[in-house]
Amino acid sequence: MKLRSRFVSALALLAGLVVAGLALTAPANAADQSLNYVAMGDSYSAASGVLPPDPSAPPECLRSSLNYPHVLAKKLGADLTDVTCGAAETSDFTESQYQGVAPQLDALADDTDLVTMTIGGNDSSVFIGAILSCGSLGAASLGQGSPCRDTFGDQYENTIRGTTYPSLVEALNAVHAKAPKARVAILGYPWIMPEADGCFPQMPVASGDVPYLRSLQRTLNDAVRRAARDTDSIYVNMNSVSNGHDACQPIGTRWIEPVLLGTNPVIVHPNALGESKMAEEAFKSLSQETGNGASRARPQTTIRKVLVKGRKHQATFRFKSSKAGSTFRCRLDRRKFRNCRSPKSYRNLKRGRHVFRVAAVDDHGRIDRSPAVLRFRIRGDRTGHNAR
Repeated sequence: MKLRSRFVSALALLAGLVVAGLALTAPANAADQSLNYVAMGDSYSAASGVLPPDPSAPPECLRSSLNYPHVLAKKLGADLTDVTCGAAETSDFTESQYQGVAPQLDALADDTDLVTMTIGGNDSSVFIGAILSCGSLGAASLGQGSPCRDTFGDQYENTIRGTTYPSLVEALNAVHAKAPKARVAILGYPWIMPEADGCFPQMPVASGDVPYLRSLQRTLNDAVRRAARDTDSIYVNMNSVSNGHDACQPIGTRWIEPVLLGTNPVIVHPNALGESKMAEEAFKSLSQETGNGASRARPQTTIRKVLVKGRKHQATFRFKSSKAGSTFRCRLDRRKFRNCRSPKSYRNLKRGRHVFRVAAVDDHGRIDRSPAVLRFRIRGDRTGHNAR
């Protein structure tokens, strides 16, 4: 997340205001078999604030030697090149973030085997800007109401969908181009806030803005997931596993440090426990990715049943995936693919021929590239028609 000097100052001011926010089992001693692993990304990858600091890192990057890339590299027996840096945006993959700090893409090469990252939270200052704004407004309102939602509405989420998501796709494509043989994994961000209630003033967010920030982070993680899917990258889903480990939880349970009464100097960031859990989840995802052929394969989608009601001009489709836990993307005629669930119904259909397509997306973001297709006709009669 954003860690440039103005951000650190803003966090300090906020705290003051509240007081007054590839075989993964390859042996490590087999040097000729070790993975060439490059870690990229922002402060959630760098573990900014977690001690001890990485002595090889530029001081501005606030990188820890206990960040999840170091933990993961040890698990993998990998040869790690760590270029993670606090405050990194997707643009810092191709540009120098600080004087003397090379663009992160420079660390990649043809022989890179694995790349991991968290990235996107700093782009357009949307996510960290929302945390700062909601914290300031929450402190001013003494934790009451929903001043952040009332002030900003859909502004932040619209920016993530319209600006952050395409930037993520561009960044991931650039990584694949620079390291064509590498597996590329991008992690979602662990939950910062609980689903409701919050913990004012430890996290100075008004009670009505807790679900607002949670929704914003869900939108960010969904943008990361979709970008992984669209670039054939591996998505490491942190949503389920980090639930109940937000900044409002006690020491030993929380993975994210709060604004007040935290244990790390860099607030609203993962602690050492959180970093270790991110490494664990990345390891699981990579293990599944390199396991048997079934786990590596893309999901296959099957349309199980169709009910077309001519009189009501509607159609309902039931479908399934070959992989448990899949989500789905549906398309009718020339409309865009959109997220959907089974059963999926369409109403007020025009008479004539229609085409329905559905593609499963597994929990690693891999999409069925040959969607299931069903062609049907709305005749406008008074009888229903079942199809399988």
